[in-house]
Amino acid sequence: MKRQGTLVRWEKDRGFGFIRCPEISADVFVHLRDFSERGTAPQVGMRLDFEEIHVGGKGPRAVAVRAARAQQQRPQRRQQQQPQRRSPRSASSSLPMALLLVGYAALLGYGVWTGRIPPIALGVLLLLSLLTFFVYGFDKNAAQAGRWRTAENTLHLLSLAGGWPGAWIAQRLFRHKVSKTNFMAIYWATVLAHMAAVGAWVGKLVPAL
Repeated sequence: MKRQGTLVRWEKDRGFGFIRCPEISADVFVHLRDFSERGTAPQVGMRLDFEEIHVGGKGPRAVAVRAARAQQQRPQRRQQQQPQRRSPRSASSSLPMALLLVGYAALLGYGVWTGRIPPIALGVLLLLSLLTFFVYGFDKNAAQAGRWRTAENTLHLLSLAGGWPGAWIAQRLFRHKVSKTNFMAIYWATVLAHMAAVGAWVGKLVPAL
């Protein structure tokens, strides 16, 4: 499938690197021999056209790679402006999450104050978030290296159990899974389901055991 992305890493001595494409969750492996234009000197920041393939169950790989037509005309300062163009979107997605985290913290605090939630549960939830964060990081690294991946259902179960704050941080920090609409829709469903379950417990809609 034809794609276009940006070269975000290049190992000159080893002759390979990775292309970042907004339509693909994992960075795409590319080797020097996969460039169709001989004599091309790959540089980080280049816009590239390529064909996406999958070989042997590994992560995505780029073939028939060539510089995008507008590459030579694009000024260097445009690369520095790219994060600025994404910042409004980042700000708009961060505000709802910040409000959700404040509400979640208030809900947990009220649950501890009323005795519905034991204080040790706060430590367990923190550990779940840390675990989820590291699982996301492992999966991102595995995608880049072509190793065995973590099942998406496992990531969703960790979020549902209470690790969703760690998942959200990992998604932004590692830029992992955020471009997959279906995955993110299920992720937000797990967040809402967890919040509803905690709210029902704290509100005594569910009888204590």
